[in-house]
Parts: sequence; structure tokens; C-alpha cells
Amino acid sequence: MSTAVEPTATGSGEPGRVGRPAVEQRVESAEKRRQRLSTGVLIGVVGLLLLVALGSTSGQARFALSNAFDEVQLPTVALPGLATVAGCAVLCLLAAAAFLSGRLTGRLPTVAGVVAGLAVVLGFLTWAAAGRDLPFPVSNQFAGTLALATPLVLGALCGVLCERAGVVNVSIEGQFLTAAFAAAVVGSLTGSVTAAILAAVVAGLVMAALLALFAINYLVNQVVLGVVLNLLAVGITGFLFDQLVQPASQRYNAAPVLEPLPIPLLEKIPFFGSVLFSQNVLAYLAGFAVLVVWLLLYRSTWGLRVRATGEHPEAVDTVGISVRAVRWSAVLAGGLFAGVGGSFFTLASTGAFSKEFTVGNGFIALAAVIMGRWRPVLAALMCLFFGFVTQMASQLQTLSTPMPSQFLLVLPYVATIIAVAGLVGRVRPPAADGVAFEK
Repeated sequence: MSTAVEPTATGSGEPGRVGRPAVEQRVESAEKRRQRLSTGVLIGVVGLLLLVALGSTSGQARFALSNAFDEVQLPTVALPGLATVAGCAVLCLLAAAAFLSGRLTGRLPTVAGVVAGLAVVLGFLTWAAAGRDLPFPVSNQFAGTLALATPLVLGALCGVLCERAGVVNVSIEGQFLTAAFAAAVVGSLTGSVTAAILAAVVAGLVMAALLALFAINYLVNQVVLGVVLNLLAVGITGFLFDQLVQPASQRYNAAPVLEPLPIPLLEKIPFFGSVLFSQNVLAYLAGFAVLVVWLLLYRSTWGLRVRATGEHPEAVDTVGISVRAVRWSAVLAGGLFAGVGGSFFTLASTGAFSKEFTVGNGFIALAAVIMGRWRPVLAALMCLFFGFVTQMASQLQTLSTPMPSQFLLVLPYVATIIAVAGLVGRVRPPAADGVAFEK
């Protein structure tokens, strides 16, 4: 393994030679070096792009902290476009130089990364909003971020539970799709949001049971199985939609829509009230679910068994614990969360289902699991990142920015690819992830 060696001085000396400092070697692994360099290059490229964007920046960029319906109207912040973009570009270039030099130690890389990330977002938004007739709606941006991230968080928690137990779950997309279909049909027939969510949970559990049956009991290749289950979900929902739902859409495809559920008093807080405390019930459930999964994985006996099964199933079996039972329980628990997440697509939008409704969000949730290093809190943060970029692309379309609308549509996916390839680097999954266990 190639290493980069950097000398650092210490106070001790060689025997018999007083006052001569010894040299301590700080060794950087090849993997860490590649990640550091790729991060530095990526931040530097973005900084250069911001410098190029100066040529098309003019006027002020206005940011509205309140929307038109807020009782308390906060002031609109105006920033000089040229100076702000130039300053953000300089910050990015300085952070890139620091990463490339390799002089950052301790918490400094994290600080530099956060500063560079904020500079990228502020610089890009300032360039896009400078000189426009309408201000950029900041409160709508963050409220929309939470809404878009809600199903992704629930899908990512499904992936975390499955893969921590050693089962690769590529079928989150299929679980989303079947759950959304079940929520639409049952919600339409009953007119009940609760019944629709329960039907979605059952659909998610059925898909999870299929995954567990073939992956755990019959030892089918888990990646291939996940692809097959996704195709099965697309086929079944598409067939039933054409044959049953579409011909009688008023009866089978008119589910009730979730209304925002404001939290008394807290929803009156300026800015934060409309962003955090005026969401629908599924958004609150997603935030609560992150805490629940963290507690289950790291503060319970069951979670210890799940993590041990994902790392060394033979050792778990040696102490008399059923590996199959642990994996089954983790996959079914994941199916529950995926079912709730799938119901969001139907109940939080129009209440109607359409074919291939989930448009790849299950795969984005799977990417969030990897970007979050199979940890529930980090995976949820990665979902918020994707939700932020998606909402930002939607908001920029209303500002008539110079960026082509076609690029704005693919911007969230491009940002996800860049984050996975350029910033996250190589990550280590659970050692037995995707490895079939035979007793």
C-alpha cells in the first residue's frame, strides 16, 4: 500500500544527544489520500466555475425569508451579486488548496468541507438569483426539502436495516411502487388516510417477505433478486392500473390527500414554524423513525444481533442465535418503513397513482444508504441533501435563470453522482453484506 509520509516534530531527543528533536511520522493511507485529492479537485473545479459565472452576474440577489402567507413577514435579504459570487469562489479555491496540500488535520477537513459546501450553495444561488424580478424563496426551499426528503429517509432506513443484517436491498424502488399503488386503491375505496397507510405497509411487508424468502431461505443472488422484484412491482402495478384502476379512476384512484398538520404555538415561530412545524404527519413520522432506528440498532439487544449478523454471521450462529431469524426480522422491519415511504407518493401529492410513479426514488434512497455509510442519521442527512438539490432545481425554474431547464431537471441526479464519486470516496459495507449464510 502506497503511503504519503509527513514529518512532525516532537520534544524528545535521541539518547545521548540532548536538545535534538525526534521526528514523528504521520502516515496517510492511499485510500485517504485519494479521497482528499478528489475532494480538493472537485471543490477547486466548482470554485473555477463560480469565477467563470462572474461574467454573467449582475445586479443584486434577493432572498425572501418568508412566503406570502406567513403572518409575520421577515425582511428580504439583498446581496451584491458580483461580490458575493467572487467571495464564494475564493473560499472554494482556498478550501481546495488546503485539501490538496494535505496540511489539514483533526477536525479541520470537516470545517473546510462545510465552509466550501456553504460557499458553493450561496455562490450558485446568488448567481442564479442576481438581477431577477422575483426573490429566491428561502422558506419554501427548506420546507420543500423536508417534504421531498420524507420518502427518501424512510426508504434509506429500510436499506440500513436490511444491509446491517447482511441482506442487500436493491428492491426499495419496488417496495415504494407497490406501497404507493396499495395506498391509492385502498384510500380511494375507504376514504381513510389511516387505511391507506396500513395498506401501503402491508404491501411493503409482502415485498420484503419475498426478498427475505428468496435471499435468506433459497440463497438467491441478492442483487439480481432485487432487480427482479423491481421488475415484478412495475409489471404488477402497471397491469392492475391498466385493467382495474384506469377504467374506473373515480372509484379506485381518488385517495384522500394528507393535509399539513401544524404544531400549535411552534408553527407561529417566524421562518422555522412554516419550515419545521407545518408538515404532514408522514414527515413527522420520518424524523421520529430516524431516532427509533438509531435506538434499535445501537441501544438494543436486537440491534446488536443485527449488526453482528451483518459483520460475522458464523459467530452469531455459534452462540445459538438464528441468523435466518435475525435477517428475516430486519428485512421485514425495513419493509414496514418502505411501505410508509411509498404511501407518501400517493397521499402527499394528488391522491392518484400513475405507472412507475416513484421515478427512481428507491435507488436514490439506496445511494443515500451508501453515502451515509450504513448509519441511519448520516443516511437521513444524505436524503436531505438530495431533497435540497431537487427543491432548488424546482425553485430556480420559476426565476428564469440562465441555466437550461433540461439541466435543472437532471441536476439532483448529477449532484448525487458527484457526491458519491467525488466526496464520499470508498466506504466499507458490513462485512457479510450480500453474503448468503448456509448453516
